[in-house]
Amino acid sequence: MLSDPIVALATPPGRSAIALIRMSGRGAFALAARCLSPFQPDPARVVARAALHHPTSDEPIDEVLAACFPGPHSYTGEDLVEISTHGGLLVPADVLSALVVAGARLAEPGEFTRRAVLNGKMDLLQAEATADLIDAGSPAQRRRALQQLDRGLSQRLAALRAEILELEALIAYDIDFPEEDEGPVSETRVRGAWSVVCERLQRLLETAPEGERLREGALVVIAGPPNAGKSSLFNALLGTERAIVTEIPGTTRDAIEAHAVLEGFPFRLVDTAGLRASDDTVEKIGIEVSRKYLGAADLVLYCEEGAGSREQFATAQDQFLSHVSAAVLRVQTKADLPASPPARPPAIAVSTVTGAGLDALKRRLAEVAFGRLLSLGDVEPVVTRVRHRAALAQALAELEAFQAARAAGVDAAATATHLRAAVGALDDLIGVVTPDDVLDRVFASFCVGK
Repeated sequence: MLSDPIVALATPPGRSAIALIRMSGRGAFALAARCLSPFQPDPARVVARAALHHPTSDEPIDEVLAACFPGPHSYTGEDLVEISTHGGLLVPADVLSALVVAGARLAEPGEFTRRAVLNGKMDLLQAEATADLIDAGSPAQRRRALQQLDRGLSQRLAALRAEILELEALIAYDIDFPEEDEGPVSETRVRGAWSVVCERLQRLLETAPEGERLREGALVVIAGPPNAGKSSLFNALLGTERAIVTEIPGTTRDAIEAHAVLEGFPFRLVDTAGLRASDDTVEKIGIEVSRKYLGAADLVLYCEEGAGSREQFATAQDQFLSHVSAAVLRVQTKADLPASPPARPPAIAVSTVTGAGLDALKRRLAEVAFGRLLSLGDVEPVVTRVRHRAALAQALAELEAFQAARAAGVDAAATATHLRAAVGALDDLIGVVTPDDVLDRVFASFCVGK
């Protein structure tokens, strides 16, 4: 396990009032003493003022504040020093350079948190939650990250792991005493325990689609015929004039994507070219791009102009729905026009001019894209990464293989190997024993100073 001293800037580079530099590892206090005067490791976790100078030339670099966090009671579990310097580009860079000359090396992305995991300060799920909290762009993302950081998902997985081990204990008699016809544990009890843990695993797995969508943002494609108010609706939902709006059909020639927070949830809104037969080469390319986005959409807003016959609406919608597999919300645009009839249920009538119907549309988007999360609230844990889903699916598959083997009359010791494999899948998920390549993938996207 690496424990050499590492150092990194923990705040974004650039003009600012202060910058924070972290140094962690074996001998971190001794290295800090080479650059700080006076250096006071005691009392711990108390900020002290010091002059920071170059360790070889003794050139003064900055007046700083420093605090020491002795291991194992620190973020990384090692001796850790946090130094607050003046901000900007030059001063933090010179401080980093001085600490490297003193004997530290520049940290790799996520190396501080990686050491925290390896030193038992947090599990792998909490480490991922740390990254999610930093990247959170909506209140729902922040709440979920905090819940996972507080070991919400970890505790649920630990409980599932304990239930599988208990199931393994129930069949231990068959392994130890294979000659007995009827052990003290009935088949009904074993199957009941198996059913309970499978059901709980399945319920957790069912949160994965919306949980992963929460991390990335739900992809909402605004589609429909030309001049149906798609770009106006796109701008209204964003709250800014991002797409060009004209009365000329076919104005939008390419897909325009932007992030938005609606009802506290993250969305990726896409304005697409109007779907129609066209001889224009550029417009045809834009329509093809629109169809690709429709194929990847989590949810589609199908816009239909308020003016027009119901028969026209029904025909156009039927043709459109025959090519779409995602959930579709119908939106009747231009509801402010005098000729606009009442919206046909379940369509939502909106006006981007008066704002009528927009709040109802936003609520409906959140309900369709994140309905399960809304029903669970912020208490129940949610699966938010593909890695989580894969491990849980593997554990569930092993449990199903266990029951199938028992039904086929396979030896009890052989069936128990499936239970052990299910426990191993959960251990990998939490990070009890994790290969380096998995750790590399997890921490590759972290900030260097985290």
